[in-house]
Amino acid sequence: MEVQTLFDVLADATRRRIIALLLARGELCVCELMAALDLVQPKVSRHLAVIKEAQLVLARREGTWMHYQLAALPAWVVDLLASLSRGAATQLKSDLKRLKAMGTRAAHTVA
Repeated sequence: MEVQTLFDVLADATRRRIIALLLARGELCVCELMAALDLVQPKVSRHLAVIKEAQLVLARREGTWMHYQLAALPAWVVDLLASLSRGAATQLKSDLKRLKAMGTRAAHTVA
């Protein structure tokens, strides 16, 4: 993990929020991130692409849905991300509240 790459990713507030949500919830699909962040799909996907290119997240497809989770990261990176999340606890709490209001993932899948 290159330090400059990590800090380039973390320079953006939306990407920090995405990472904090993934730290808090483990795995989230794009639709869940859209609800939590109150952003449109292209914007969320663009930020996820930057995070993925930096090798901070892993993606998996389930039907038409893309799910993301944090990659296995060095301990110093995990510690840094956790500290940033704690520092942004108020924002994270609001994002998690919107995510909870979305309901269950199963209710938002397409058959």
